[in-house]
Amino acid sequence: MRTPDELRTIAAEIRKDLLVMIHRAGGGHTGGSLSSLDILVTLYFRVMRIDPSRPKDPTRDRFVLSKGHSVEGYLNVLARMGFFPTQELTTYGEFGSKLYGHPTMSVPGVEAPTGALGHGLSIGVGMALAGRMDQLGNHVFVLMGDGEQAEGSVWEAAMSASHYRLGNLTAIIDYNKLQISGDVDSVMTISSLVDRWTDFGWNVRELDGNDVDALVREFESDTAATGAPRLVLAHTRKGCGVSFMEDNAAWHHRVPTDDELRTALAELDERIVALSVNGKERVR
Repeated sequence: MRTPDELRTIAAEIRKDLLVMIHRAGGGHTGGSLSSLDILVTLYFRVMRIDPSRPKDPTRDRFVLSKGHSVEGYLNVLARMGFFPTQELTTYGEFGSKLYGHPTMSVPGVEAPTGALGHGLSIGVGMALAGRMDQLGNHVFVLMGDGEQAEGSVWEAAMSASHYRLGNLTAIIDYNKLQISGDVDSVMTISSLVDRWTDFGWNVRELDGNDVDALVREFESDTAATGAPRLVLAHTRKGCGVSFMEDNAAWHHRVPTDDELRTALAELDERIVALSVNGKERVR
């Protein structure tokens, strides 16, 4: 089992890899991939019951990236887990590659093709309901964006999950509060998310989504006994891990220049060194 410091180191290394991948490809969703990465790393490298050598094991836990545009971190996590060779990441965005701007079923480890926002939770509800009917004993995780909460289909799925008492379903909102056009609430007010999800019958938990310790504690807590689906409102920072990208909407879909990439990689290298020497106290 990976320790929190090991998870932080993996996240810093993958942040470097995804930035290099976006720079090489000349396109990608930088800010959201960075903000959600600690969630992905915690789930895949510690929490979820998965085996890359048995990707179709019916008892496996499932993960759906509903905010499919933030695929760069997801692809790097899957490759590092061993679902496909890391060398394939260099083909991202190239003609004929199976790796491009949204997850597809041609990529080993991807459970559902996502891209159009608002559909991932419905898929997760179906997976969780099927898992319970088949008595698989597995858990389903769905990662959504905050801007995605403006989609009506999200709330239809939320209502269904509560109705069927899907305690084996966890939805997570990457709540970085910024989308491509700026502040999320200026586009569509969602600031009362805790009350809204609670009213829809969900067990709502709120935490720092870039705090690995908090993520581990929450995801490893047993909420299934409540009989209600769980919603984790994860407060994150857009562009997390790179100082000049953090909390800046311009980095939603921006490619770093050569100089920006060098600066970002140097920052992340410093974080990795600090973790190897003194752990989280030096880097938080």
